[in-house]
Amino acid sequence: MDHRAVKQAERINSSNSPVLQYFGGSVSPEMQPPKLLWVKENLQESWSMAFRWMDLSDWLSYRATGDDTRSLCTTICKWTYLGHAHMEQLNEKNSRDMEACGWDDDFWEEIGLGDLVEGHHAKIGRSVAFPGHPLGSGLTPAAAKELGLSVGTPVGTSLIDAHAGGMGIMESVPVSQYEEKENGKEAICHRMVLVCGTFTCHMAISRNKVSIPGLWGPYWSALVPEFWLTEGGQSATGALLDYIVENHVASPCLANRAAYQSTSLFELLNRILESMMHDMEVPFLAALTKDIHVLPDFHGKRSPIADPKAKGMISGLTLDTSEKQLALLYLATVQGIAYGTRHIVEHCNSYGHKIDILLACGGPSTNPLYIQQHADIIGCPIVLPRESESVLLGAAILGAVAAKKYSSVDEAMKALNAAGQVIHPSEDPKVKKYHDAKYRIFQDLYEQQLSHRSIMAEALS
Repeated sequence: MDHRAVKQAERINSSNSPVLQYFGGSVSPEMQPPKLLWVKENLQESWSMAFRWMDLSDWLSYRATGDDTRSLCTTICKWTYLGHAHMEQLNEKNSRDMEACGWDDDFWEEIGLGDLVEGHHAKIGRSVAFPGHPLGSGLTPAAAKELGLSVGTPVGTSLIDAHAGGMGIMESVPVSQYEEKENGKEAICHRMVLVCGTFTCHMAISRNKVSIPGLWGPYWSALVPEFWLTEGGQSATGALLDYIVENHVASPCLANRAAYQSTSLFELLNRILESMMHDMEVPFLAALTKDIHVLPDFHGKRSPIADPKAKGMISGLTLDTSEKQLALLYLATVQGIAYGTRHIVEHCNSYGHKIDILLACGGPSTNPLYIQQHADIIGCPIVLPRESESVLLGAAILGAVAAKKYSSVDEAMKALNAAGQVIHPSEDPKVKKYHDAKYRIFQDLYEQQLSHRSIMAEALS
């Protein structure tokens, strides 16, 4: 959620480097090159002292093993490393690491970070490895003592946290799904993973490279070996729901009641909405928000329109400060988030993906209203995994592969992923018609914002 490097990202994007074609045409201020440039320009003493620059995932594995090998996941997805440079080295997949041959030195020189190229890229990664490959000699004596584990315990090359969630859920589909498309060989390419939390990460994979404007990637082998990863995202989802609810005048009273009833505030809001639906005699719950619409870009828009300057919008406010009004605002916000995911799915499919099933994990996915609204709005079934802690399962898969429990990440995913509940979209055509109308308003709100931005820019020019 760190967006302080917006200006640096804009400068990098103006370079039109060939590297950018693997990031949907532009880097986000959430990626490492603009962040590194910000540090260099604003914290010069720290910049000059730094021995290594690392992603959190790589730092943890380095801390555990003393091995500075970087993950293809972190370097490709966040550092502009071109992983497909290793396509001809597939026979080396079982090696512990590979010499980093995917850095574009011209890119780093052009954006003003040429000093990171020095020493064969020592500061940002001299060697890389596929996720799950064993690092060093396992846990060092110091790390083993701190963790209370055995020296030499295998440690797998890491994944970014959301991507670990992807690994922990990507194969969590009912068995019937395997039996359809060519006995499962292409079935995995019809799925999109939603890793829900403070923000939401959307991940889909394909056999062939699919370049999509506004979406990150295509990233080769950043999640599943030999598949291309397309990644979308919404910069604030769970955080937005917390913001909307906690800043409403009715929230403290509701929170106290939820605590007294030993339930969550969101469950209480869900009950209020159910009661309102019956009292107001509306045909279905979603119809309660016919007069209130939310554009959820309160922390910018990540995908499929890369606009970190985007703002949130709410249409339909009144002077009502009741609990019922908060419930409506909460529902409209959930719907706005789901329309954003629908936009990402439709955008992916328009460029060649064939997404027709979603798999969701993370905190918000445990909220039945949140998931049902997403299923109704996107028009796809949503599978929840049997193991709720998908990020931890993904990390465990990496360890299992490093320990040679499984011969590959693919084998471990198929063995350890398992489907739980499946949520189907409503079959009521009135529900689809309603959401299609609100989706048009969702898109119109952003167009209005762009118009307002242009009017004000002209006024201040």
